[in-house]
Amino acid sequence: MIKSKLITLTLLCFMISMQSCSSKKEANNPFFEEYNTPRGTVPFHKIKTAHFEPAIMEGIKQHEEEIEAITNNPDSPTFENTILAYEKSGKLLDKVLTVFFNLKSAETNDDIQALAQKIMPVLSEHSNNISLNEDLFKRVKEVYENQENFQLNQEQTQLLKNSYDGFVRSGANLEGEAKEKYRELSIKLSQLGVQFAENNLKETNNYKLNITEEEKLAGLPESALDAAKETAKENNEEGWTFTLHAPSYIPLLTYADNRDLRKELYMAYNTKCTKDNEYNNLEVVKDIVNTEMEIAQLLGYNSYADYTLVKRMAQNSDNVYKLLNELLDAYKPTAIKEYNEVLALAKKEEGTTFELMPWDWSYYSNKLKKEKFDINDEMLRPYFELSNVEKGVFGLATQLYGITFKENKEIPVYHEDVKAYEVFDKDGSFLSVLYTDFHPRAGKSSGAWMTSFKGQWIEEETKENSRPHITLVMNFTKPTANKPALLTFDEVTTFLHEFGHSLHGMFANTTYESMSGTSVYRDFVELPSQIMENFATEKEFLNTFAKHYETGEVIPDELVQRIKNSANFNTANFCLRQLGFGLLDMAWYSRTEPFTGDVKAYEKEAWAKTQLLPSIDETCMSTQFGHIFAGGYAAGYYGYKWAEVLDADAFSLFQEKGLFNQEVANSFRENILSKGGTEHPMTLYKRFRGQEPSIDALLVRNGIK
Repeated sequence: MIKSKLITLTLLCFMISMQSCSSKKEANNPFFEEYNTPRGTVPFHKIKTAHFEPAIMEGIKQHEEEIEAITNNPDSPTFENTILAYEKSGKLLDKVLTVFFNLKSAETNDDIQALAQKIMPVLSEHSNNISLNEDLFKRVKEVYENQENFQLNQEQTQLLKNSYDGFVRSGANLEGEAKEKYRELSIKLSQLGVQFAENNLKETNNYKLNITEEEKLAGLPESALDAAKETAKENNEEGWTFTLHAPSYIPLLTYADNRDLRKELYMAYNTKCTKDNEYNNLEVVKDIVNTEMEIAQLLGYNSYADYTLVKRMAQNSDNVYKLLNELLDAYKPTAIKEYNEVLALAKKEEGTTFELMPWDWSYYSNKLKKEKFDINDEMLRPYFELSNVEKGVFGLATQLYGITFKENKEIPVYHEDVKAYEVFDKDGSFLSVLYTDFHPRAGKSSGAWMTSFKGQWIEEETKENSRPHITLVMNFTKPTANKPALLTFDEVTTFLHEFGHSLHGMFANTTYESMSGTSVYRDFVELPSQIMENFATEKEFLNTFAKHYETGEVIPDELVQRIKNSANFNTANFCLRQLGFGLLDMAWYSRTEPFTGDVKAYEKEAWAKTQLLPSIDETCMSTQFGHIFAGGYAAGYYGYKWAEVLDADAFSLFQEKGLFNQEVANSFRENILSKGGTEHPMTLYKRFRGQEPSIDALLVRNGIK
């Protein structure tokens, strides 16, 4: 998952008085000065929460003055004095908000959360004041309608189109009451998104399952027990403590022999934000869906999906459903076979009347995988020590693209877990800063993502290429008192995935920041990440870093072969899971009438044809589905499957030409990674691949065809 810059989004909440915030410049506020740090990196050691509000208000003030200068320009509108001036406006505000929102995700606290609630409506109003500024839009529209007079190049033409479309899609053509309604709805939506995310984070952090009887933990591997003991100590508890963070939750569901324990943790996780408490998201989900729909209809679309998909490769809902249903038809027969195999093993062990429940799936799937392929995560962990994996992933980039990584401890970081690297291109020139942040903690949201603290752009006057500062945020297995951080194979794959996003950011090479790096169509942005996952099962890659953390033994060829042999284990069921999420997403956002029903029941109906396990009435995915309710993937979750189609087709070229073929890699860099959103994604893809993709390569890779 990637997180893009939030300043451009029309988020947010209830209006508050602008006068409650001071825009006065304060002494010793690091945001008001040039960053006197290596590579101009963020001086986290100087930044306090109290610095954000005055800097944001000063940023808004400066941005307003810059917009006013554009609209009051007596000269006729041109690309330079209108479009380019608009692109360059708001630098201080962007500088502050980039840090604020990144910390809100990765290192938050009560003060930051409270400030987010306070400033979001102010930011929404500021965004509306720009997008609904009639004089500004009049100038943008005049340039757009007379663009043939300006001799624009490809990037300039795309920037002009993006600028014009951005205004139109943010209500610039609305009039009177409709314009004021848009303001009201966009403010409301922003607050709902913040509320949804905060409820999810707090509900996750508030849950602890403490076990003091060791016999209840039979089946759990030493790594999981050590981690649970460490968590108990951190919470001043005896015994073993489990949480809803993935490194704790997943091992218990996978290995614990105690079925009641598995059920307890499963239900805790899958009923998040549904309970009768202050963190309940059921009404928030309804409000978000209905508000998104109302905004879309106000702008002339039938549904929010119709509004969103105009700016996606899929183009419309019919094409999304066509993809999802094609994949469902292709994978479901295999998924049923996989399900029956797991069920047969469970009944063999438990008796013929045994009913396989959702909290049993990982447990018996793991047993079957061990039986069929003699492999599981605990066998692989010793070869995936985190620092070695990091060297391996960085080394892969060196082999493919010639880039190198050098840790710089002089670069300030926002938490002691974070490391900062300078990245150098194959010619030795500086390419990027890369921050890595690997382990879960109370102030960090769940999941994994890439984002940036600074974008990339080229100063047109000086031709200076201002390089990006990228960050990778994960929630990987933590080290314990006895062992270093030993990753699961899935965590290794996640590292590769997010690192692919980081390459997209680090190789950015466009003139305008708003089209740089990952600023591409949402259903194209996962291609650079998912193509990297393919390397995880390749012997040539694994042999470069996968060494036993105690003996130094390189991972045995036999074990690598077992990884490859098991690569498609239950892959059809995983596909159905993703298709279920995609169908749920589309069910919420293709609505044309307000939703007033039961969220849980609607969810279960929406994805029913993808579900093979029994449905549990109390559970609900929607209330914690941050991707589509607070993460920018609304009416876009299908993009993960579309990107799989793309990455399977694209990676087949590496398989054909050579795993580390630099000619192919450089073509991928030049045609995909460096171009950002300067051209239509399909144009870029065909330039790299020479053809449009089909689902065939994915079906072959997954053993379906």
